[in-house]
Amino acid sequence: MPQTNSSIQQTVLTGIKPTGNAHLGNLLGAIEPAITLSKQYPSYLFIADYHALTTVFDTKFLQEQTYHIAATWLANGALDETTIFYKQSDIPEIFELAWILSCLTAKGVLNRAHSYKAAVDYNINNKKDADYNVNCGHYLYPILMAADILITNATFVPVGQDQKQHLEIARDIANVFNQTYGDTFVLPEPIIQESIQTIPGIDGRKMSKSYRNEIPLYTSSKALRKRIMQIQTDSKGIDEVKDPTTCNLFAIFKYFATPTRVSEIENQYKTGGLAYGSLKQELFELIEAYTANSKAVYESYMQDTQKIDSILTQGKEKMRELTKPLLQQIRNAIGII
Repeated sequence: MPQTNSSIQQTVLTGIKPTGNAHLGNLLGAIEPAITLSKQYPSYLFIADYHALTTVFDTKFLQEQTYHIAATWLANGALDETTIFYKQSDIPEIFELAWILSCLTAKGVLNRAHSYKAAVDYNINNKKDADYNVNCGHYLYPILMAADILITNATFVPVGQDQKQHLEIARDIANVFNQTYGDTFVLPEPIIQESIQTIPGIDGRKMSKSYRNEIPLYTSSKALRKRIMQIQTDSKGIDEVKDPTTCNLFAIFKYFATPTRVSEIENQYKTGGLAYGSLKQELFELIEAYTANSKAVYESYMQDTQKIDSILTQGKEKMRELTKPLLQQIRNAIGII
């Protein structure tokens, strides 16, 4: 755990975009670490629905996915006395702060953001204009993320390695504000779990809805099994020696099996006798068992979305009790009367 000033209330913040069904990468890389931290520190857990607007333009889909992500959070323990659970869109102070922060952020900082650079590189490599299909929301994404974090004065933010730069940008923006207008914001620290930095998808790349290589978290048994059977492996036969360190299947399997079983399977890779089909079936059964309890809770929430609405309304009220005074302090500092 990073160290911070002991006189500051230590809190944690994590958000997930409702851009598609939650997958195992979300569960292992974001949801479970955030819930674990929420047992140690007061936490802010939210649905980043305005962030989703950079890629989602279907009204009904966004509404459905917002409920889906909310139910997923709740099924895994987001409803806790020391946790505020809310929708980003319910907190107008976030968006006013985003504009204020944008006026303190050099354009060059956004030009260097990994997500924007990746989009530009893709376009150039495909002989298109550098900014083809890049909307301003995509470009300004790091500033809205900074506002999400700074409006809470969260001290710790669990992020993947690919999001670390965005947190560094948030720290830089907060520092500029503090130097310009006086100490206002805590500088947030990243929490990157070394053991779960990148959860591989069925093709070996980072599990992501963007790559369409995800394994859905809550789906039918038939659909889950079909997806696991699609995990890419080499063409080696059962008796051939295989390399577990380069195998997508083993990389996923080790998150769900016991250490003893992982060791047994690793030995089979190295000595021969491993059938990929049998290991995929075992992985399917492990994931089904691992998610069974939370899946039942998830389904109960999805059958009663009014309950989700009520919980989010309570979260909004609690959150705004914190954000309104801080935004007024910020307005006073910058000279808005």
